[in-house]
Amino acid sequence: QVQLLESGGGSVQAGGSLRLSCTASGYYYRPLRHCMGWFRQRPGEEREAVVGIYGGDGTTWAIDSVKGRFTISQDSAKTTVSLQMNDLKPEDSATYYCAAGAHIDYGDTCILPPARYASFGQGTQVTVSS
Repeated sequence: QVQLLESGGGSVQAGGSLRLSCTASGYYYRPLRHCMGWFRQRPGEEREAVVGIYGGDGTTWAIDSVKGRFTISQDSAKTTVSLQMNDLKPEDSATYYCAAGAHIDYGDTCILPPARYASFGQGTQVTVSS
């Protein structure tokens, strides 16, 4: 079982920036063969994938609403991923969850339904005021 430890989050005004980090550990964790990513969930809504990164080659994906504003990156050990969020908007307010352990096949992306990921962090709150 993968353990995920998140840090970052907080409250900012619209147009501001925040950075989230997530470190994965666990005996069965194999970063080169799996995706890591960030999800978010607003009250009353389903959890949605926001960004993802493939451990094998560092390819990244992002949903349209955050492209150009959010960037996911990983460290050289491929066990820590960060989410840099710029030009934040009130609609970005949500609980953000780190996710790991999604195996993908050729042609897939790391933007996947939550059930495809093996582990989630505890969540960190991001609040953007207008």
